[in-house]
Amino acid sequence: MLERLEAIRQRYEELSLELSKPEVLSDIKKTTALSKEQASLKEAYEAYQKYQKLNSDLKEARELIHDKEMGEFAKEEENRLTDEIKDLEAQIEIILLPKDPNDEKNVIVEIRGAAGGDEANIFAGDLYRMYSKYAEKQGWKLEVLNEEHSDMGGFPLVQFMVKGQSVYSKLKYESGAHRVQRVPVTETQGRVHTSTATVLVMPEAEEVDVEIKQSDLRIDVFRSTGAGGQCVNTTDSAVRITHIPSGVVVTCQNERSQIQNKEKCMQMLRTRLYEEELRRQEEELGNERRNKIGTGDRSEKIRTYNYPQNRVTDHRIGFTTKNLDRVMEGHLDDIINALITTDQNRKLKGE
Repeated sequence: MLERLEAIRQRYEELSLELSKPEVLSDIKKTTALSKEQASLKEAYEAYQKYQKLNSDLKEARELIHDKEMGEFAKEEENRLTDEIKDLEAQIEIILLPKDPNDEKNVIVEIRGAAGGDEANIFAGDLYRMYSKYAEKQGWKLEVLNEEHSDMGGFPLVQFMVKGQSVYSKLKYESGAHRVQRVPVTETQGRVHTSTATVLVMPEAEEVDVEIKQSDLRIDVFRSTGAGGQCVNTTDSAVRITHIPSGVVVTCQNERSQIQNKEKCMQMLRTRLYEEELRRQEEELGNERRNKIGTGDRSEKIRTYNYPQNRVTDHRIGFTTKNLDRVMEGHLDDIINALITTDQNRKLKGE
């Protein structure tokens, strides 16, 4: 552990030196890359600084234990510092766990109404609102990329981007089938129905992550439809891009100009192709999908939202909370923190 921490300290300080050089500061691309690398090391670097300080203080306390005047105080300090060092070592073990290289990235989220007809679409809308509220509480920015509205409310499909600090590290656990149990607004007999919506969370791909040839694209433009406002629907501003080799199709009609919609489409296309490449690599390695909590497959039922009992259950880790009303208002921290903790514990055990 100490060898790794020392290597991190050296690299962090090397990066600080590099970032102070005028020739580096004049190169925006290089400055950005070095700054990102340093930011990824900062937590471990600061923990190591604290660890060294605590050990230095502990050494001083032990030297004073046999002093007549300071002995009792030094003994108390030794006990306190020993406990602090033990706690910090446990934290450092987690900090040094292998990081998902995508954890710091923004995400594109896709929610679809699945089994249950109109009620599934309404529930997809409820999930979108839940994630919107959660993003707001985290200080993240949410931007709708594409939406298809249902006549009864909600969405057969809504796609949106979430931008902020370490977004993927928290939202990556949300991919899968979400099940709702409640009396739908469309139900006249008061019976509880079960419906599902699927969620797919993809790390945003940058241009360096995926190479796309213009010759592989078919680009179509058409008149925007749905709740876009009169000015959106008066021109052929909506864009559909088909990636011919993979068959992936992306659409964007939420922006007012064709150019803006095309940019958003390319953003979604890169992310979709990057996601498929990650899936292919992991399948070749024979590993579970992205993390030990779940496969990230939308067919995998991950969570049930039971309205009559005000209960949410995450089936992957057996976590249950009786605060469904708060969860739907974006209070997801308890569930997501439980998923993160379980994932970390499994990695610590070498699973």
